[in-house]
Amino acid sequence: MSEPFILTPRVARLLPWLVAIAFFMQALDGTILNTALPSMATSLNEDPLRMQGVVIAYLLTVALLIPSSGWISDRFGTRRVFLFAIFLFSLGSLLCALSPSLGTLIAARVVQGIGGALMMPVGRLVILRVYPRSELVRILSFVTIPGLLGPLAGPTMGGWLVEYASWHWIFLINLPVGLIGFIVALRLMPDLHGVRATRFDGIGFLLFGGAMVLITIALEGLGELHMPHVRVVLLLVGGLVLLAAYWLRALRIEAPLFPPSLFRTRTFAVGVLGNLFARLGSGSLPFLTPLLLQVGLGYSPSKAGMSMIPMALAAMVIKSLARPLLELFGYRRLLVGNTVLLGAMIASLGLVDQNTPYALLLVQLAVLGGINSLQFTAMNTLTLIDLRDDNASSGNSLLSVVMQLSVGLGIACAAALLGGFNGDLESAQGNVLSAFQATYLSVGLLSMLAAAIFFQLNTEDGRTTPRRVDPENNVNEH
Repeated sequence: MSEPFILTPRVARLLPWLVAIAFFMQALDGTILNTALPSMATSLNEDPLRMQGVVIAYLLTVALLIPSSGWISDRFGTRRVFLFAIFLFSLGSLLCALSPSLGTLIAARVVQGIGGALMMPVGRLVILRVYPRSELVRILSFVTIPGLLGPLAGPTMGGWLVEYASWHWIFLINLPVGLIGFIVALRLMPDLHGVRATRFDGIGFLLFGGAMVLITIALEGLGELHMPHVRVVLLLVGGLVLLAAYWLRALRIEAPLFPPSLFRTRTFAVGVLGNLFARLGSGSLPFLTPLLLQVGLGYSPSKAGMSMIPMALAAMVIKSLARPLLELFGYRRLLVGNTVLLGAMIASLGLVDQNTPYALLLVQLAVLGGINSLQFTAMNTLTLIDLRDDNASSGNSLLSVVMQLSVGLGIACAAALLGGFNGDLESAQGNVLSAFQATYLSVGLLSMLAAAIFFQLNTEDGRTTPRRVDPENNVNEH
C-alpha cells in the first residue's frame, strides 16, 4: 500500500510541468528522426530504404506495450513506473547514439519504445487521479502544449543537428531533458496504486497487443512503407481477427485488460470512437501539409517549415480558451460544431494553388491549427472525465491505444488517397497539385462525418459534479 498522497499547492503547480516534459520528449523524438535518416544510412553504410526499420521498431514496441501500461501502473505504482519509463527512454536514446550498426540501432529503439509506451500514459493517469475533474480541461490543455512544440521544432532541429553536428545528437539531446525529468519526478511524482489488485490478463494482452502490432504494420505498409496491397489486407484482417477474439474473451472473464463495462460510460464510448474517426483528418495533416508545401507548391524545406509556425502558435493559444468554451457550449455542441469546422478547414486546403496569396495560406493554417487543438483537448477530456477510479487506468490506456492507432490511420488514409488520385490524374494528364487538392477535399469530408458520433452525447454530458476526498489515498475522487 502506498503512503497517502497529499496534493499540496506546490505539487499541484509543478506536477503538470513534469508530465509536459515527458510529452515534449516523446513528441520531439517522433518528428526529429525522419530528417536524419539519410545521414544515418550513410554513416552506418546502409541502404536508405532500409532505415525505415528504425521508425517501425519504435512504433511496434509502443503499440505492443501501451495496452499493459494501466495494469503496470496499478501494480507497481505510478512513481516507480514513471521513473523507470524516463530512465529507459533516456537509456535507449544513449544506446541509439552509440549504435555502430543498423541492427543495434533498431534494438536500442526497442528499449526507447518501452519507455515511450509507459511515459505519457502514466503521466496522464496521474493527472486524472490527482486533480479534480473540474480542473481536467485546464491541466490537460497545459501538458499537451509542449507536444505541439515537438512537431514544430523536430524537423528544423533535426536538420540543423545533422548539418552542423551529427545524427547522434538527435538522440543525445534527450539526455539532459530526461535527467531533468527524472530529478523532478523523484521529488514530485505521487506513488498511486490501483484501487484493487487484479491478475494480469496475459492471454488478453497477447491477443490485443498482437492485433495492435499487425494493424500498425498494415497501416504503415499502406502509408510510408508502400507494401503490396495483398500483404496489407492480410495483415489488417489478421489484426481484426485477433481484436475480435480479444473482445469475445473479455466478455466472459472477470478481469480483462480492457473491461467492456468501460463502454457503459457514454462519454468514454463516444470519446474513444470520436477520437478514432475525428483524428482521421488531424492525423493526416503532419504527413500531407509539408508535402503540399514542398511538392505541390514548390516551397523550399526552410520556407515550408516556417509556414507551419502559425499552425503551432494558434494551437497553443487556443488551449487557454478550451475551458471557457466548453463551459459555454458544453461538450455536445462544441464537438459537433468543431468537428464540422475542422473538416471544412481541411477541405479548404484543397483550394490552395500557386495563385493563393501566401498571407492567406498562413491564415488558413493558423485557423486550422487552432480548431484542431481545440478538438484534441475536448475529445481527450470528454473520454476521461467520467471514468471511476477503479477503471481509470484501463480507460486511460485504451485512449492511448486509440490515439496511437489514429495517427497511423490518418497517414495511411492520406497516403492511399494521394497515391490513388495521383495515378488517376497522371493518366488523365493532370498534375500532382490536383492530387493534393482532391486528397484534402476527401479527407475533410470524411472528418466531418465524425460529428455524427459526438451528436450521440446528451447536453449535460461531461459536466461533472465536485469530487470528494478518498480517505484511503487522500486524493480527490469523482
